[in-house]
Amino acid sequence: MTNAQLAHRIADRCRLTGRFVLRSGRQTTEYFDKYQFEADPVLLDEVGAALAPLVPDGTEVLAGLEMGGIAVVAALGRHTGLPCAFVRKKAKEYGTARLAEGADVEGRRVLVVEDVVTSGGQVVLSTRDLRVLGANVEHALCVIDREEGGEQALADVNLTLHALFRRRDLEA
Repeated sequence: MTNAQLAHRIADRCRLTGRFVLRSGRQTTEYFDKYQFEADPVLLDEVGAALAPLVPDGTEVLAGLEMGGIAVVAALGRHTGLPCAFVRKKAKEYGTARLAEGADVEGRRVLVVEDVVTSGGQVVLSTRDLRVLGANVEHALCVIDREEGGEQALADVNLTLHALFRRRDLEA
């Protein structure tokens, strides 16, 4: 399947129109319900396969952000063979009390993985937390960049964003 065909399948499956409030608080009339492709094991596997070539050389750990990035990182890990970490928005207060579960991130080159980037806010926050844990984070990867300032927000904290699709790719 080509990337153009995959983009078409994702757009057909995930694009909703109406009135929606984004994580940033902004309102929009178009929303990508990423859970529609994340909940479809065949489509999610195709996304993982398409993302694999975008993983920067030297990456040692894939870090999926709660919640949508978790499914994406698991699919991507299957196609790259790289270990995965699952990054919470806040460390749990019981059990291991970790912010990042799974693979150890300390001293390793970590790729932050997210499903959709809009303003980039959660990627910035989670990257800061991973760096505090000792991770070397220079890149982030997403399935969809909504092209609403996220790429610049990430650049402002020395992160390069790699996107499988940009909003314009899904508008055809």
